[in-house]
Amino acid sequence: MPVMHRYELASDNTAGMSPEAWAALEQANRDTDASYGSDYWTQRVCDQVREIFETDCEVFFVFNGTAANSLALAQLCRSFHSVVCHEHSHIQTDECGAPEFFSGGSKLLPIAGANGKLDLAAVDATLVKQRDLHSPKPRAISVTQSTELGTVYTGGELGAIAEFARARSLYLHMDGARFANAVAALDCTPKEITWQLGFDVLSFGGTKNGTGGGELVVFFKKELAEEFDYRAKQAGQLASKMRFLAAPWAGLLADGVWLENARRANRSAASLARKLRDVGGFEPVVPQQANAIFLRMSDSLVARLHERGWHFYKFIEPDVHRLMCSWGVTDEILDAFVADVQELQG
Repeated sequence: MPVMHRYELASDNTAGMSPEAWAALEQANRDTDASYGSDYWTQRVCDQVREIFETDCEVFFVFNGTAANSLALAQLCRSFHSVVCHEHSHIQTDECGAPEFFSGGSKLLPIAGANGKLDLAAVDATLVKQRDLHSPKPRAISVTQSTELGTVYTGGELGAIAEFARARSLYLHMDGARFANAVAALDCTPKEITWQLGFDVLSFGGTKNGTGGGELVVFFKKELAEEFDYRAKQAGQLASKMRFLAAPWAGLLADGVWLENARRANRSAASLARKLRDVGGFEPVVPQQANAIFLRMSDSLVARLHERGWHFYKFIEPDVHRLMCSWGVTDEILDAFVADVQELQG
């Protein structure tokens, strides 16, 4: 009997589009419109973003998160600059050198820190070593929110990083591939953890929240966005039919859909963590705060779950695996996975 492949817990990239995003995309497809971002949908989303963040910001569309992060950092840095980031950040581990490539050589300075968060003492110790022109000049700090380990920086933690950066004249970039999950977890307004603290630019992720593709680069300091449109065009990130990237965003950002999707994903992860603790005593390796769970599982259990079609990834250490809940995961899916774990772990 063939194995039924189960991708529901492998990644929040495996989920389909949110119904609201799909409906908006269908609506955008009903008629012609202007190209290269001069269309109704693109302008609408830019206005929605300004309303959500409660500030006049510059908003750009790119195709994916790698482009959003890399081009944003390239806009802040020159080739002889460096960017502080966490050692597990996506720009360090999963973007094939794109930040360095698009900036013409800006060096990433990976920093350790518990639970996926930057340790400011470690950041300071690293910057002390970058004092003269024999080392690349520190120019920016990149923070991932929520982190690659599924934790969430509090407003206080972000404020401390912002104060640290200001004292050293460093720009602040936020990789917000799962920004919605962080806002939902903190139950705060978007401005409270971005521009009000001093963050300069945000890579605002929609794909993991319910779009089919297309991320936003949001510059809170408009002067930093000068000629970014040229940078995006040169990098192959200017969509001719931009409305098809924008329309799904319009569906997500209307009526708080983006936040409800994030809350649902976070609740699912919390529920799954509780159920796995109850049936097998599994405890998350790092605190479960957003929509990811990191667990230690034996090779034999993992192999048997894979045999039953469950896909999920190994992370951090040899026996630590990630389970990721998307906006679309259901209680039935969670219960099916827990039942298999309970049956197979004996």
